[in-house]
Amino acid sequence: MAKQARRRSVGEFMKSGDWSDYWTTRISRAEAGRIWVRGYPLEEIVEKLSYAEATWLLLRGELPTKQQAAIWELTLKIAMDQQFISSAACAARFVASAHPESPIPGVAAGILAHGSVTGSPRPAAEMIYEAFELMQREGLTREQAAERTVESYAARGEPAPGFGHPIHKETEPRAELLRRKVKELGGWGEKARLFEAIHDALRRRTGKDLPINLAGMIAAVYCELGFDPIEIEALAAVGYGYAIVAHVVEEIREGVPLRIIPDALGSKYIGPPERHIPDDR
Repeated sequence: MAKQARRRSVGEFMKSGDWSDYWTTRISRAEAGRIWVRGYPLEEIVEKLSYAEATWLLLRGELPTKQQAAIWELTLKIAMDQQFISSAACAARFVASAHPESPIPGVAAGILAHGSVTGSPRPAAEMIYEAFELMQREGLTREQAAERTVESYAARGEPAPGFGHPIHKETEPRAELLRRKVKELGGWGEKARLFEAIHDALRRRTGKDLPINLAGMIAAVYCELGFDPIEIEALAAVGYGYAIVAHVVEEIREGVPLRIIPDALGSKYIGPPERHIPDDR
């Protein structure tokens, strides 16, 4: 995981009076008639790189190896969509049903609906990095670090992230497909194996055969690729963005204006029965 550079405050710039490097970027450069991304002319990127290779370059700053590009492309395709199981799709369609003039509000709502309980790989990635650092710092075996990690979550009364699914109770098909393909590409390294060890330790402790879900598997793969948790969280939301666009457009074209939740679909009032304000109020 990359170390973050020290961030300077606005006060430091105001104190020095030197604003020469207040706005800087390593990502791209533009001049009249020319654009470079990470130092490469845009025309070369368009002509010579695949979409997966180009996005890797944009994010990581260097060209990917063939293995990295292949694994990265897998992660871009694997989430695709899963009907209405994702709250992000539902949020996007609710907003789109109330704002059919433009797809942008619905797409934004879908992105904003990504979080720790709607498929973000960030919590699992943080767990993997913490377990890996623990293993290295204390000279533990993979299994020992996994046991310690599971014990830590249990002591806090928190579920270990990356496991279990509301629909796929035995096997998460997308997660298993991703693992199989990444292994075939030779990209299943130490952090991913540590995640598997955490899964095994969790099953031994709980006696439950919870499957690894897609968020957990993507976290393991992203950790192997060198992304840090803050990148991983954003990439998962953006990666699902094409599905959100598809849902929003379908909702605007074919959906129900101003969607509601009627009693037939689970809406139920559970507050106090009818009552009245006293006359002396």
